[in-house]
Amino acid sequence: MKQLNSYEDKDEAEAALAKIDGQKRLASERDSTEVIYNLFGQPTWGNFYKLGMFCLPELKLIVAQKQAGLVYDKKKHREIITMLQYAAKSFELTIPKHWM
Repeated sequence: MKQLNSYEDKDEAEAALAKIDGQKRLASERDSTEVIYNLFGQPTWGNFYKLGMFCLPELKLIVAQKQAGLVYDKKKHREIITMLQYAAKSFELTIPKHWM
């Protein structure tokens, strides 16, 4: 398990915990007068998609447009892929070829 995200709101953190699959846990810590909730879980593209991270919902639309031969935002696609390359290195994941 790795830390996937942090939240300042307990309800938002618990909702995120309920969305992801696999081993998971929520840990809280105090930072001065605030409580931070750290979400730990399996770093998978599916879990990141369920959390709405790394613009994956937007990438899904772009890939669908591209595969259908429709006009799509190439600049945004490149930006998302660049972000995913960083995330892939950080979480030891491989970017699916059909996303490229």
